[in-house]
Amino acid sequence: MAKFRRRTCIILSLFILFIISLMMGLKALRPNTTTFGDPFGLDLLPDLRHRTIHLGKTVDSRKSDRVNSETHTKSLKRVEITMKPSKASELNLEELQPLNYYLHVFYYSWYGNPQFDGKYIHWNHPVLEHWDPRIAKNYPQGKHNPPDDIGSSFYPELGSYSSRDPSVIETHMRQMRSASIGVLALSWYPPDSSDENGEPTDDLVPTILDKAHKYNIKVTFHIEPYGNRDDQSMYTNVKYIIDKYGNHPAFYRYKARTGKALPMFYIYDSYITKPEKWANLLTVSGSQSVRNSPYDGLFIALLVEEKHKYEILHSGFDGIYTYFATNGFTYGSSHQNWAGLKHFCDTYNLIFIPSVGPGYIDTSIRPWNTHNTRNRVNGKYYEAALNAALQARPSLISVTSFNEWHEGTQIEKAVPKRNSHTVYLDYRPHKPNLYLELTRKWSEKYSKERAIYALDHQKPIS
Repeated sequence: MAKFRRRTCIILSLFILFIISLMMGLKALRPNTTTFGDPFGLDLLPDLRHRTIHLGKTVDSRKSDRVNSETHTKSLKRVEITMKPSKASELNLEELQPLNYYLHVFYYSWYGNPQFDGKYIHWNHPVLEHWDPRIAKNYPQGKHNPPDDIGSSFYPELGSYSSRDPSVIETHMRQMRSASIGVLALSWYPPDSSDENGEPTDDLVPTILDKAHKYNIKVTFHIEPYGNRDDQSMYTNVKYIIDKYGNHPAFYRYKARTGKALPMFYIYDSYITKPEKWANLLTVSGSQSVRNSPYDGLFIALLVEEKHKYEILHSGFDGIYTYFATNGFTYGSSHQNWAGLKHFCDTYNLIFIPSVGPGYIDTSIRPWNTHNTRNRVNGKYYEAALNAALQARPSLISVTSFNEWHEGTQIEKAVPKRNSHTVYLDYRPHKPNLYLELTRKWSEKYSKERAIYALDHQKPIS
């Protein structure tokens, strides 16, 4: 009888472990049919919060103190342990597979530290308050305190680096080159402008272009929602970018169906501006039109809600991208909708650019947003997203992101680190370059498949 009981206990224990593992996997991959969570916050989805709040459940404050499967704060009575960055060896470009200029990655140059900037920038990101005071009161406030306490759930191999450090830029280009990424989409604000937590960075563009060119990487621009962005200011800024940077050999151009090689501009939060305003800039008859001028380009709108499809069409945009690395969070970021979006784009001669990411966790700056976390599952989440993108046969694919550390979407190298009050997530049991290697693997696969289906005749200038 005792032997029978032991066997029953063992079987029951194994069954419970199986159920727990299954639930963790489902949480990580988040099925496409899931309801959307609450929006990230006013800073990420302006004007959409009140329109999308009904799609998800309100945060349960009673659960807020529980440690989820990828939380980064624990009470630890240990000394700080940080892995040293590995020495970057010289890349032999001839031994690497060719760059894929149909694969783009979003890149951020807003980080700073005392050595290069006189202070920490962005690594000391404030903890953002929830818009509902009843929920906000349950969470801590204040700023992070680098270098040990940064606004991220992961810790970079390069430490709390400065985007002004030439060696950092060089290392980033080497990592992108090793991943066969052909184009970086640079987060960009006009001169003397920045996000509310940063400093102006337009003066870094020449160095980024030079370093990119060294590795045959191209640079396109991801135009952020700077203050008072409208058709007139956009014309001024597009003209500025093309006049100042357009002759650099690393400046990215994409051959349109017309046969002309045109600059490409991703427009973040494009839905904020009314279609009539965009039409002034992006249609031939518009009052601020860039069409058929030296400042013409391919303008890619961010699609969040399904109805944005027709607003984008009426605005005169040339394509759409989905940005968010959170499957199920928005209509555009939901993998199950990509085939339909590709069909829509084909119907109206638009470029479809799905955005894939390795995971999502922003609880270091939005501690109330745990329900939108997407666990990485040792790379499985990323590969599922890449596979979904390839199934849609897109013209281009974008990766969110190379180094958006606040939202945990980075593919840049991360290392284990812990101190007396924090333990950071990392890529173990794999090496710090796991997501660069996965990107390289899928870049090659995408390049081969795209060559076969050749959905359009657009070719990048390489």
